Amino acid sequence: MRALLGHPPVHRQRPGQGHGHQHDGGDGGQQPGGEGGDAVPAPAAGTAPRPNRPAPAAARLTGNRRLSLPGAGKEVRRFTFDTRDSETPLGYEAGDALAVQSLNWPELVAEWLAATGLDANATVQVENVGEVPFAEALSRHLDITRITPDLLRFIADRTRDPRDLRKLLRPDNKGEPAKWSWGRQAVDVLAESGVRAGAQEWTDLLGRLRHRLYSISSSPLTDPHLVSLTVSVVRYENLGGRPRQGVCSPFLADAEPGTPVPVRVQRAPHFRPPADPATPTVMVGPGTGIAPFIAFLEERRARGHRAPNWLFFGEQHRATDFYYEEELTAFLAEGILTRLDTAFSRDERAKKYVQDRMREHGPLLWSWLQDGAHFYVCGDASRMAKDVDQALRDIATVHGGMDETEAAAYVKQLATDRRYLRDVY
Repeated sequence: MRALLGHPPVHRQRPGQGHGHQHDGGDGGQQPGGEGGDAVPAPAAGTAPRPNRPAPAAARLTGNRRLSLPGAGKEVRRFTFDTRDSETPLGYEAGDALAVQSLNWPELVAEWLAATGLDANATVQVENVGEVPFAEALSRHLDITRITPDLLRFIADRTRDPRDLRKLLRPDNKGEPAKWSWGRQAVDVLAESGVRAGAQEWTDLLGRLRHRLYSISSSPLTDPHLVSLTVSVVRYENLGGRPRQGVCSPFLADAEPGTPVPVRVQRAPHFRPPADPATPTVMVGPGTGIAPFIAFLEERRARGHRAPNWLFFGEQHRATDFYYEEELTAFLAEGILTRLDTAFSRDERAKKYVQDRMREHGPLLWSWLQDGAHFYVCGDASRMAKDVDQALRDIATVHGGMDETEAAAYVKQLATDRRYLRDVY
């Protein structure tokens, strides 16, 4: 989600999102795991008018490079799509996001059919699609991973002992459904309950399978026909030890080279690298939050912009989680990237995160801001962005000689001037 501070922040919600980042963090069900400390909540969100949606383009998956190394706690990949054969051109800019449409995991579809006891070829009516076999509806059209209140109510109405589910659904139990759903997917609830219903009933109950949204990690100035993403692949085990996974990220990770994938661009006109070649940038992108900043650096190199660029990157371990180390080293050698400061939280006894590195370099960061630098943040909105925002205020207090009220006003003015921009999810 994108939040433009100082204006009503537009939060880019991953459709079907269960929680956090995983850049693909609502990729399917409530998955356990993930690094909490490198990640941010954003200030209160407002809503902005939805931009016009471009038509989907036909893309082929031509690149699938693992960025995390063996032994890493996460599987992070760079996916590249080629759109040169598409009848619909895919025009995008650095800072935009890509919506990707995928299919459900065949093994999960088979598990659904087994749990429901229904015929794969039973005909069902899917809204705005028409009549299709039930198996096709499960594979292509329905969200079969997410545990929704509607699903829980449906099960509670048909199970022998609905007391626990009804307690979960009480208005005064707001956080409980999410806790209970942790490590489960919809099929797990179905299997545990033993509830039976008709194919059309399930089709009407389940939500539609929607696209997943990812920040773009490439500049069209490098190649207008290629577009790349940086994605954390969601795979885990449920409470009973059965394999579970997200929808889109493993679909891409396991796809054959050349697999056709429908994609479309979601514009982000307020999240762009500076147009002025003399404007410095400070970019804070822990984890897969580095995604748009690879695009920014490619863009500034292609345009010949020589202003200084400073990147803060954070993850768990330097040995396995230093995404794009080769590219960043090259950007440094070329002078495109002026400074690179890293925080690998699990490599030190006292965990250090990107906001800690900001404070360590507070005097220099303050001087960059005084010189007109634009400040960008991308990453998980559960903790990191809030911590980075506080670090920015602290730097204004300590190195700008401001009190707390003045520092808050200064940071707000940066946002109003469109010098403080965030893509948080």
